[in-house]
Amino acid sequence: MKLNELGAPEGANKRVKRRGRGPGSGHGKNACRGRKGALKRSGRTTRPGFEGGQMPLIRRVPKRGFTAPFKTTYQVINVESLNRFEAEAVVGPAEFKKAGLITSEKRPVKILGSGKLSKPLTIKAHKFSGSATKLIASIGAKTELLKR
Repeated sequence: MKLNELGAPEGANKRVKRRGRGPGSGHGKNACRGRKGALKRSGRTTRPGFEGGQMPLIRRVPKRGFTAPFKTTYQVINVESLNRFEAEAVVGPAEFKKAGLITSEKRPVKILGSGKLSKPLTIKAHKFSGSATKLIASIGAKTELLKR
């Protein structure tokens, strides 16, 4: 096969519909736009979501609730899972990440009071629940708040 023998496959190149070129063309007079109405006029198009005057879907569907745009989502760790660290250790987001308790060091961490803590630790986190604070204090462990 040579370069001069190459060509587009059959049906790839279709002829352009030449509208408004007289009755012999098959697309004359109204130029495939129907008789009257907004879509017949030049320059008139409908906006996205327009349903021909019918109540649009976005207005028909009920709206409920509110989504806070700047909501902070915490990575939660239960007090019970802190037992894997050695006694008297200082643990924070970097250690939690290494242990596989959280997915990212950049997102804030909250300690929850589910379970029991058996070792005194120094725990660094962005937030502590009330029950977690009581549990940690009862063992003699310390809590340190981190800034976001």
